[in-house]
Amino acid sequence: MSDLLVDVRDLVVDFPVGGPGAYVRAVDGVSFTMGPGHALGIVGESGSGKSTVAAALLGLHRGTGTRLGGTVRVGGTDVGGASAAELRRLRGAAAAMVFQDPLSSLDPYYAVGDQIAEVYRVHAAVSRRAARARAVTVLDRVGIPDAVRRSRARPHEFSGGMRQRALIAMALACEPRLLIADEPTTALDVTVQAQILDLLHGLRREEGLGLLLVTHDVGVAAESVDELLVMRDGHAVERGPVAEVLAGPADPYTRALLAAVPRLDAPRKPRPARETAAGTAAASAGLSGVASGAAGGAGAAVGASGVVSGAAGGASGAAGGAGADVPVVEALGLRREFGRGKRRVTAVGGVSLAVRAGETLGVVGESGSGKSTLGRMLVGLLEPSSGQVRHAGDEARGIPAGVQMVFQDPVSSLNPRRSVGESIADPLRAAGERDEAAVRDRVGALLERVGLERGHYDRYPHEFSGGQRQRVGIARALAPRPRLIVCDEPVSALDVTTQAQVTALLAELQQELGIALVFIAHDLAVVRQVSDRVAVMRGGEIVEEGPVDEVYDRPAHPYTRQLLDAVPLLDPELAAARRHRAVGPS
Repeated sequence: MSDLLVDVRDLVVDFPVGGPGAYVRAVDGVSFTMGPGHALGIVGESGSGKSTVAAALLGLHRGTGTRLGGTVRVGGTDVGGASAAELRRLRGAAAAMVFQDPLSSLDPYYAVGDQIAEVYRVHAAVSRRAARARAVTVLDRVGIPDAVRRSRARPHEFSGGMRQRALIAMALACEPRLLIADEPTTALDVTVQAQILDLLHGLRREEGLGLLLVTHDVGVAAESVDELLVMRDGHAVERGPVAEVLAGPADPYTRALLAAVPRLDAPRKPRPARETAAGTAAASAGLSGVASGAAGGAGAAVGASGVVSGAAGGASGAAGGAGADVPVVEALGLRREFGRGKRRVTAVGGVSLAVRAGETLGVVGESGSGKSTLGRMLVGLLEPSSGQVRHAGDEARGIPAGVQMVFQDPVSSLNPRRSVGESIADPLRAAGERDEAAVRDRVGALLERVGLERGHYDRYPHEFSGGQRQRVGIARALAPRPRLIVCDEPVSALDVTTQAQVTALLAELQQELGIALVFIAHDLAVVRQVSDRVAVMRGGEIVEEGPVDEVYDRPAHPYTRQLLDAVPLLDPELAAARRHRAVGPS
């Protein structure tokens, strides 16, 4: 057993909760081993215990009051019995960890190269000059262009993908034998995600690194690891070679997990029969349209961080009192610039589109393509530099009534000091409702409508899971009975089963209420499943637009094909063949 890189036996992790002596079990009897150069993926829903297992490998629970049982050995070190000095040597020299959020892992006040150099000096007795040279070397190794100059830049001057590369460079500085990556690509668009996965694959091949990949994205794991360990509620329910687990999962939970993964090659579900002729005609028009229908009716909305799903046919009739042929929202030559003079940047340049009641327009593109800026202009959070936004045929000024936006992060979208019921009630009070009994009753009905309970009114955001917080956001958005909801990356931080639940909820609400939805996302598979039409953005412009199945099955623009080719595949052999074509043989 001495040649094992990782040896975990009957790991138990209990977190302290509430009063003295109270604990909750996060991991219960997990065992696995890894050899040098091996790649293991740990997958499961949020709360399954996968990140807790990863943290235990480096002794990150030390000093937190957490109780650990079983044994964990990494690189020959008994993590549970190691001294503080031994743990310091283990972290970085034998094993290193890459976390999900680079901004929270990098100090905003110091140059990226200096931060990497400091990590290297902690573990190696070298001069500052040698440490800075090592920082430049590893930055160059992970693909940062002009590494000497960029090493002097601060984190905010890097893109999201470059920050993640910088974190990987920091982890590589001391030449560890094991790299632990905890959701390293969750917040990245598909092309940058593909680049990071290729980088990790190349490091394994060239440096002989072992890789422990923690992810809720089964597609990411399929492209990157040799074996899968599936976790649920703190238990390991299945383990095996990745191809075998994906092709013939033995545990019902693994089968359910795979069934919830949105597939790029699966056409969207057919629209309900009540789609109207007006909607069909609008969909074939030149603008990025969506179908027709009436909005209004019983409360529903999307708050700060919900999700949207679009295979819903809206009820026929008027939207906001306008005729069925009048779009709920229309953009005409929309343009937005930031900065002045030589620093001026065009985020959105000349975009025109229309969305009608009861349909969903998906907007996809890489980070920086302008899709979020476009969404904020559609709801009035940003004023266009030129062009117009019209709601129900009228030019919008400020934030119009009947419009809501759902943001990516439910934690930052909800006030931690106020109960979720009060947050949902805000739009009602802002609209002039003064009857507190009526407000509370309406909020209770909205909570029930999104799958929560009336009794949750007085609970606070930290008492809910990520998926539940997203449902709270949806309830808040539904409160003012909107005609249009713009969802900006609403499910990107959710695991696949929660993602499926949230998108299904929004599809149901949309069909019931005839709401128009704009669904902004970098996950092309999700967009295909929830959208009627899709607009592909690049450099602030729409380069391709049309019915979602037509664009996905027969992409006309090279950039669209590039995006589709970067989506992770659930077949490890196909993924390996694609990588072989892209970078040559291993």
